[in-house]
Amino acid sequence: MGIHDIIEGKKQWRAHMARVKALPPDYQIVYKEIQRYFFKIGPVDLHDGPLLSGIIDFFEEGVAADKGVLELIGTDVAAFCDDLVKDSRTYADIHQESISGKPGTAEK
Repeated sequence: MGIHDIIEGKKQWRAHMARVKALPPDYQIVYKEIQRYFFKIGPVDLHDGPLLSGIIDFFEEGVAADKGVLELIGTDVAAFCDDLVKDSRTYADIHQESISGKPGTAEK
């Protein structure tokens, strides 16, 4: 990864966060909780994939339809997140495999 890639990545991240800041406050709070959840246990390809920008697209559509954020995702943010990544490999899966000693996993 060269310096150009790092600079481009920062530009993309800043544009992404500008979209988040343009959302109503309740949407911003829920988005930050989703982001925190995904950064903790989320999919391995989170940074390379369209998941977070897709959530912002979904939220922007909800704002345009004049819906509250909880109308869109429900009251359980973790369940919403889990449903989004149910078919993706997560860091939590990798950790669980490493402590269970399954063949083909890294051992300490």
